[in-house]
Amino acid sequence: MSSSPAPEFDGLVAIVTGGASGIGAAVVAELLNMGAKVAAFDLDPTGVSPDALGLRVDVGDDTSVKAGIQAVHDTWGRLDIVVNNAGIGAQGDVAANSDDEWHRVLDINVLGLVRVSRAALPHLRRSDAAAIVNVCSIAATAGLPQRALYSSSKGAVLALTRAMAADHVREGIRVNCVNPGTADTPWINRLLAAASEPDAERAALNARQPHGRLVGPDEVATAVAYLASPRSGSTTGASLAVDGGMQNLRLPARN
Repeated sequence: MSSSPAPEFDGLVAIVTGGASGIGAAVVAELLNMGAKVAAFDLDPTGVSPDALGLRVDVGDDTSVKAGIQAVHDTWGRLDIVVNNAGIGAQGDVAANSDDEWHRVLDINVLGLVRVSRAALPHLRRSDAAAIVNVCSIAATAGLPQRALYSSSKGAVLALTRAMAADHVREGIRVNCVNPGTADTPWINRLLAAASEPDAERAALNARQPHGRLVGPDEVATAVAYLASPRSGSTTGASLAVDGGMQNLRLPARN
């Protein structure tokens, strides 16, 4: 009797930032299911899957990030995959947010990615299956109302993904990103709960995406796993839209 093939990520070690909820938790579950050993970084790791290594890491603090990366290496002796998912939202036009809020969001959404990737690079350079996947957004490629600050941060993530891919491709490190549409996450649900007409607001978000619904976190996780997989060895510097067609389709209005 022939033995079953090893899982796709067998023997590989991954880090997922913001891994306790939403898209991050879905990515953790997907990578675990595919055979990876997974560490989830989060400000509150109590919600992390018991099958993962939950670590309290603040991506806004370089010392915390370095300690988290070292803990992963101390535990498993290697690091192969980094998924930069941690991020925060912001609402309003260009005049709506203070300088402090601009600094706060850019510090987490952009510099947080930089801190984690920078600390991980020495370990990734020793891997024969090194990959970084950044969670970007439809906000990087489409003009969305009342999202000036958030869109700016995700536009930076998209540009940074391509620059990192160019810098590290000859070191054997692939860098890609996923661009989700509006996803059914705790942050979106909090926004909807605070709206004056939550049902109408949810219907509007559903209708904004051509396939007529919010994106599922598991759908984003599937795309992340594809980009992180050693089987995608010729894919780098790419952005993969997971948005129900929002980025590229132009459909007639519904009758």
